Amino acid sequence: MEYGYVRVSTKEQNEQRQMIALREFGLKDEQIFMDKQSGKDFERKNYKRMIRKLKSGDTIVIKSIDRLGRNYDEILEQWRIITKEKQVAVVVLDMPLLDTRQNRDLTGTLIADIVLQLLSYVAQTEREFIRQRQAEGIAAAKEQGVKFGRRPMERPAEFESLKVQWENHEMSARAAAKRLGITHRTFLTWANE
Repeated sequence: MEYGYVRVSTKEQNEQRQMIALREFGLKDEQIFMDKQSGKDFERKNYKRMIRKLKSGDTIVIKSIDRLGRNYDEILEQWRIITKEKQVAVVVLDMPLLDTRQNRDLTGTLIADIVLQLLSYVAQTEREFIRQRQAEGIAAAKEQGVKFGRRPMERPAEFESLKVQWENHEMSARAAAKRLGITHRTFLTWANE
């Protein structure tokens, strides 16, 4: 049996490029497992479902090695589990040298292992570069005064008078919060600033 695996890092990213490639390979949508999750590890629901379903002689098809994951050691470990323990072939569409259906002799295995290690290293390095660029971008934006996170709620006009009543023990914080339509915690935060 042949299965495809598709992964994008976030729900906003589009998986169509990978789906098209797998369909062109000949897979039907029901043969394709997809996760919308980071490649930092293999704790992915549909990836795990696919691995449980695999039997000796099956084939997994992926568009590129970084779709499998972006953690060097874990990619190598998963590759070992898939190809050696489960005896499942892997086809990486963007890298024909990583097609384990053929050339299973010593030379073919050696070449596939070397290419896999190189591509796994590149995938993890790219993940680290992405995080570094993201951190640098955030730092630069903060230096320019860009604010991150939710904008603070505006305090209702009635807040100051209710705060005074609360401070004078004429009203509870919960009652004041309810009148303002905010949470008890928000009222106390504002009152203690």
